[in-house]
Amino acid sequence: MQPLFSQWLPRACLLLAMLLWASSFVALKIAFRSYDPMVVMFGRMAVASVCLFVAVPRLRGLPYRRSDVPYFAFMVLCEPCLYFLFEAKALENTSASQAGMITAILPLMVAVGARIFLKERITQRTVMGFLLAIAGVCWLTAGARVSSEAPHPILGNIYEFLAMVCATGAMVTLKHVTYRYPPLLVTALQAWVGCLFFFPFLALPSTELPTALDPTATAAVLYLGAFITLGAYGLFNFGASRIPVSQASAFVNLIPVFSVLLGWLILGERFTSVQYMAAALVFTGIAVSQDTGPQGERPGPRPQRMLRLGSR
Repeated sequence: MQPLFSQWLPRACLLLAMLLWASSFVALKIAFRSYDPMVVMFGRMAVASVCLFVAVPRLRGLPYRRSDVPYFAFMVLCEPCLYFLFEAKALENTSASQAGMITAILPLMVAVGARIFLKERITQRTVMGFLLAIAGVCWLTAGARVSSEAPHPILGNIYEFLAMVCATGAMVTLKHVTYRYPPLLVTALQAWVGCLFFFPFLALPSTELPTALDPTATAAVLYLGAFITLGAYGLFNFGASRIPVSQASAFVNLIPVFSVLLGWLILGERFTSVQYMAAALVFTGIAVSQDTGPQGERPGPRPQRMLRLGSR
């Protein structure tokens, strides 16, 4: 019973993380209506940073290795710093559906990166699942309507692709650092460094500071910081630290599906019959890619027990 629980708990965390990340598309659009994107990005990181200060006592006394500093620096530079910067520019110029189509290439990029740098095996079943999921995502987003909120879709899609490059670097590096450090530490560093990174953008002439608080937009920023930046990253960091990163990244294909579902629930949008079939194909691909046999996983050495603070 315990092995089965430990096997599916990381995947349940990843599933919830994808649902939270999908909801961020709606929250970002709401926040961008009233606040400058850089204000929104700094606000969400500031909220997450404040929430994570309660974790400081749990992180004291951890043995740190100086040789790991470059890995941490590269990870936080990729995500959240550059990733959020490109993501904000992408959502200013393209629609959420087109951005979702670009995210479909992330699992393959991560799988290749994990094969090169982490020596993780890529089984034929995992590749087949990826292909099915990507086909489903492309099918789903191809049927989406282009709205007036996508004034420069090509430019926006380029920004989204750059965001995926940054996410790839962060995910591969994440697997390396979580061999020795708890996911809680990784999540805290991402929030604190992201807050410092976006603070100078508030002083730029191109950034329009708010003159009044909008209750709905402010609530969206609080949600982004507390539930998305903190909750989703914490859940993903925990899940990705327990299974191969190539399998963890496959869950990203669920983001476009959940985005459409949340659009239906919150904004009154509707699935077409084609989108229902495409969504089913995405879920099928995710299930197929989860090769949990003895040859399907090569997670590497486990962290020492004294470092497992994030799993308690």
